[in-house]
Amino acid sequence: METSTTRPLTDEMPAALALAWLGVTDAASATEGLLDRALFYCTEKMHLPSTEIALDLLRQGDRMARWYAHHSLAEQVAEKLGGLDGTVQSVYVYDLDATPEDLAFGEPASTSPIQMIVQAQRKTKALWALIDALEKALIEEYASRVGPGRLDYLLDVQVIDGDDVENGRGYAGLLRSLHNRPIQVWQREQPPDAG
Repeated sequence: METSTTRPLTDEMPAALALAWLGVTDAASATEGLLDRALFYCTEKMHLPSTEIALDLLRQGDRMARWYAHHSLAEQVAEKLGGLDGTVQSVYVYDLDATPEDLAFGEPASTSPIQMIVQAQRKTKALWALIDALEKALIEEYASRVGPGRLDYLLDVQVIDGDDVENGRGYAGLLRSLHNRPIQVWQREQPPDAG
C-alpha cells in the first residue's frame, strides 16, 4: 500500500539521514507486530488452537510452521519496503535451497532464511540501509521470541532494477525461470491510465 509519505531515495543520502527522512527513526517500531501477525497466519494455515502453539512449533524447528511464518513475514516486509521507498516496484520470494522433492511434496527447506528479490527503479544505498535496518529489528525480535541462534540472518534480499530485468541479468533471470519462479508478494499499484 502506497502512502503519501512514500519518497524516492537517492545514493547521495547517508543511510541514517535516508531512514530519518522516510520516518524510520526506530526500525523496531517499523517492524512492531510483524512476528505476531506471522504467528497468527501460521496458526490459521496449520489449524492450530493458538498462536502460542505456533510459537512453540517455531522454537522446535517445525518446517511447516517456519514456512508459513516466514511467508507471512516476507509479505509484510515487502509491504513495508514498498510503503517506505517509492522506487520499489515489486517484491518476490523464492527458495533456491529447496530440492525438487521438497517442492513436489510441499516440504520447504528447514534452514534457509527468507529469500527475496526487490525490483526497484534504481539500486540505492538508502534502500539497502532500509533493508538492513528492518532485518536487524526483525532478527532481534525473532531471537527474543523464538530463541537465539536460530538464524544468523533472517532476510536474504537481492535488489534488481529494470535493466537487470530487461537483460535477464543476475537474480532477475529467476523471474523468467520455468522451474523455480519466484512468487510475487507485493506490487506497486499503477495509477489508472488517463484518457
